[in-house]
Amino acid sequence: MRDFVEGLDPVNALAEQSEGFIWRLQTESGNATDVSIYNDPFFIVNMSVWASLESLLDFVRSDGHMAIVKRRREWFERPDKPYQVLWWVTAGHQPGIEEAEERLDHLREHGSTQHAFSPRDAFAAPS
Repeated sequence: MRDFVEGLDPVNALAEQSEGFIWRLQTESGNATDVSIYNDPFFIVNMSVWASLESLLDFVRSDGHMAIVKRRREWFERPDKPYQVLWWVTAGHQPGIEEAEERLDHLREHGSTQHAFSPRDAFAAPS
């Protein structure tokens, strides 16, 4: 896990410097790895807000981020159900953990919808 933990600050800094980045969940630690979700100590939270889906995907596909993503199986078990969820928020809104749980539950139960969707099945922003 050392390489993963040591990669958090550089990847978070890269996100914050990326075009379209608005906000990310973090505690005094500078990240959100100590935030509990689903009462599961092995589920790590990473939540952010971006100006557009394109700006998020540009960051996700960047070399700095992909260097860590490509090694994820060294540190994490392969999930057996969706673990990532996207949804549109209004300008100025900072989503919370309860909202994230509700959106992920919705995705797991209903599949991708306008309310909650996977990165592969993205919906256009509401007008």
